[in-house]
Amino acid sequence: MNSKILELRKKSMKLPLSPGVYIMRDKNGNVIYVGKAKALKNRVSQYFGSQKNHQEKVRRMVENVEDFEYIIADSENEALALENSLIKLHQPKYNILLKDDKGYNYVRISNEPWRRLSHVFQKADDGAEYIGPYTSSFYVRNSLDEAKKIFKLPDCTRRFPQDFGKGRPCLNYHIKQCCAPCRGKMTLKEYNEYVDDAIDFLKAGGNASLSGLQKKMEQAAENMEYEHAAKIRDRISMIKKMSQKQKTVSAAVKEQDIIAFSGDSSGGCFEVFRFNGGRLTDREDFIIDDVGEISEARSEFISRYYSMRNNIPKIIALDGEIQDAEVLASWLSEKAHHKVRLTIPQRGEQAELVAMCKNNAAERIAQTKGVTGKELSVLEELKEVLGLLKIPEYIEAYDISNTSGSENVAGMVVYENSRPLKSAYRKFKIKSFQGQDDYASMNEVLTRRFEEYKKHKESGEGFGRLPDLILLDGGKGQITAVKPVLEAKGINVPLFGMVKDSRHHTRAIASDGGEIVINSKRRVFTFISNIQDEVHRFAIGYHRQKRSKSAFSSSLTEIDGIGATRAKALLKYFKTVKRISEAELKELEGAPTMNKYTAKAVYKYFHNNKENV
Repeated sequence: MNSKILELRKKSMKLPLSPGVYIMRDKNGNVIYVGKAKALKNRVSQYFGSQKNHQEKVRRMVENVEDFEYIIADSENEALALENSLIKLHQPKYNILLKDDKGYNYVRISNEPWRRLSHVFQKADDGAEYIGPYTSSFYVRNSLDEAKKIFKLPDCTRRFPQDFGKGRPCLNYHIKQCCAPCRGKMTLKEYNEYVDDAIDFLKAGGNASLSGLQKKMEQAAENMEYEHAAKIRDRISMIKKMSQKQKTVSAAVKEQDIIAFSGDSSGGCFEVFRFNGGRLTDREDFIIDDVGEISEARSEFISRYYSMRNNIPKIIALDGEIQDAEVLASWLSEKAHHKVRLTIPQRGEQAELVAMCKNNAAERIAQTKGVTGKELSVLEELKEVLGLLKIPEYIEAYDISNTSGSENVAGMVVYENSRPLKSAYRKFKIKSFQGQDDYASMNEVLTRRFEEYKKHKESGEGFGRLPDLILLDGGKGQITAVKPVLEAKGINVPLFGMVKDSRHHTRAIASDGGEIVINSKRRVFTFISNIQDEVHRFAIGYHRQKRSKSAFSSSLTEIDGIGATRAKALLKYFKTVKRISEAELKELEGAPTMNKYTAKAVYKYFHNNKENV
């Protein structure tokens, strides 16, 4: 422990056991972290004690702390409110910071005879009519898209009446999602009736709009305008279909927020679903770097998020535990002027909605990594199953292959972001002993692999990159054989085995503490099975290749003057026995380890039906 941390620890031990806020500053006096505490002395002194149990984010922060100050509060609620205020003011580097980009959103109705509807972020002094403001761009985009489909309004860039008859109608007309005024076959009055109905729908909502359309349809039928009544009937049917569609993202709890996180301590995404009237009306996502401890990050995110929002629902459903849950719920209730409950649903509709929210967070992260949400979520599930600290984005798997101890080899396959990275596959020939000993073979392979890491770690590529997870084909015996290698070389990488059943199918994951059953985790089970099959295929392919070369080498040793060394040298030089058989005498003489006598012997062996040389 350096002198600066010792000095800060000594100072922290003099703090009172009162609730309050502490402010960490760097050597330039900049605020780099603001936190709250139930008891200032206990909380602040933890930072300057042993660093072994701290997350990497906390260790880096502590390394940069030059000094700290504190403010005593009357209660934990007051400390939380003060913490939020100071974070907004100083924007500290090591706090979770959310950009409050919730601007206003409008539906614009253009000021022209053939009116068009569009989504805009600002009102302009252009004579157009505006519906709004709305705080949710998600709600405006979805509602506008629904209105255009229901009332068959054009979504193209054609201008009317200038573009009448200048081209064929687009696909939307043929799938009955556009009235196609571009054909020039509808009047301005008919078109604007569609627009007026769409505006009513946007202003009043689906149910209120249905009531008005029902009356219009009945009036048209009474006036014997049956074609017009049929068109209104179709719009009513479309609104009802849209309503049914929305039920897939609706909830029995009428007003609530759902918050879920996908990622690990190094970074991830918080997703927020907002339900109003039982319908998903808004969603937001926030990419967070350097998350640290997840339960603490959830708590910090919630306090940051609702410090920027006035409408706080009575229920907030979460995907996991949070720190200081009671304090946070109390602060939210005080801010919202009604009781707020923080829940972690375990089953039923609420749990399914939380899972959907979490999957969307995974999809958002996946987009930044160039993979799919499913590929990323299986890694997150694997992290939970194995109890890993971070998502295993880079996985190495190993298998041994031999025939009764001969041609003893190993294969290494690599999966990056759940996909095979074939450029990183490697082959090993066992060198340290002869015979069959899979444990010793695995020990040798991992020893050689991490010796290469020491040589190339500065590059961060190939063997110079540490995996997030190592999987061995086998059980506890393989783990026992390899674990000392990692410990001796100071390699801190999670190590597990892939256990097969009597039919050579994946059965479980082995750890040094026993076996982890994965049959009930279908996606993880399939993923591990694929890795085990792939590393086995790769290792046995290399083994067969070595056996084949060995067989060819044995056939060459039948030639007078050609022993094992010359046979291997010939194969290495000519690559195949066929090329050796087709080589000219001069080529054979020029090969490594060959002389005129042995070259003639080889030539004669493959040309015994030709004239003597």
